[in-house]
Amino acid sequence: MSSLALLSAAYQAGESGPKIVKRLAFAFVIGSALLAAPSAAQHLTTPAYDFIDAVKKSDGDKALTVLSGHPEGLVNTRGPDGDTGLIIAIKRSDETWTGFLLNKGADPNLAGQGGDTPLIAAARVGFEQAMEWLVTLGAHVDEPNRMGETPLIIAVQQREPQIVKFLLQHGADPDKTDHAAGYSARDYATRDTRARDILKLIDDARPKAGATTAK
Repeated sequence: MSSLALLSAAYQAGESGPKIVKRLAFAFVIGSALLAAPSAAQHLTTPAYDFIDAVKKSDGDKALTVLSGHPEGLVNTRGPDGDTGLIIAIKRSDETWTGFLLNKGADPNLAGQGGDTPLIAAARVGFEQAMEWLVTLGAHVDEPNRMGETPLIIAVQQREPQIVKFLLQHGADPDKTDHAAGYSARDYATRDTRARDILKLIDDARPKAGATTAK
């Protein structure tokens, strides 16, 4: 019940919805089982440090101990480099820990190092399952990092057509430009001769203004 409750408020009806709920619930169950594993002796530091250290080392027992004894907001604490536990798990494409942390209330929009949101972090590594969970839980599909790069721009740069398609289906703007070069996702796809399939996905989903045939 508790593993599904987190999704109930953000859940939107659709064919993919039940699958997402089922997978996230499964990740929560597996994550909870992982937490039962014994851990090595730990020295006492700060709860925030201990939690981030536990996520980095995939130490489930330690993570659960820290979370159970402190306020809910601890799950959103950042490490020295600015990354949250959720982003750390996403960067290593760890489905079990990503699902567990989301079920524990990790913020799907809280940015980490360089202003990268969890959605951007998932786009960088091609972690499609995480992206499904994040969007279902209210992640902002066009939220940029400090360079102005959106999840869609990153997905184009990484040549991830499935993630590009997913983001476009959820309303990502292919013409939003970054601060680094002033280019949009469509611009990057146009300039990349090895991304013709991605450019077609973008043009089919969101034809460029002025490109339609006049009647």
